[in-house]
Amino acid sequence: MHTTPLLAIFVGGKSTRMGTPKGLLEAPGGSESIVEALVQKGRDAGLLPVLVGEATPYAGIESDVPRIDDEPPGAGPLAGLNAAVRHAIQHGHPSVVAVACDMPHIEVALLERLASHESEAAVVAPRLREDAPWEPMLARYQPGRLASVLDAEIAKGTRSFQRLFAALQVEVFPLTPEVARALEDWDTPDDVSA
Repeated sequence: MHTTPLLAIFVGGKSTRMGTPKGLLEAPGGSESIVEALVQKGRDAGLLPVLVGEATPYAGIESDVPRIDDEPPGAGPLAGLNAAVRHAIQHGHPSVVAVACDMPHIEVALLERLASHESEAAVVAPRLREDAPWEPMLARYQPGRLASVLDAEIAKGTRSFQRLFAALQVEVFPLTPEVARALEDWDTPDDVSA
């Protein structure tokens, strides 16, 4: 049993607009990939990293990091969250911090703050504006409060994080300049060059 939070790094996207697996892009200011940087930052923050989704492109790096397949396969991004939540429950992790493999600006201190944010809510997530959608990547999930609702939503065919969040208690994680910067992701080559 673990008492450390899980850092679920979502790697299962197809990267069609980028043309190459986004997590393998070189992280800013270093020679390692974004995924390698996220793994190290997670460890430095006291979290246990796992790769969630189709991780074949990452077979040559971070071989000691567990890989978790989507559950059920083909059910969209909620299947990745479901797999991470089930893994956390099975191994006794108190929470899951979710990030995407194309988020190169996440810092250790931010992961620490998110993991330790005091809340009884099932989800703690930022929004870029009060009326904006929730940001499901860079969010903290409480497995015990989430599992049954997540199962029910997947069974209904829900694939949207926003629909899932509508069925849960969600608390806003304060939007700071550091959070806004961390939410910037690399979807296209133009994002990288910018």
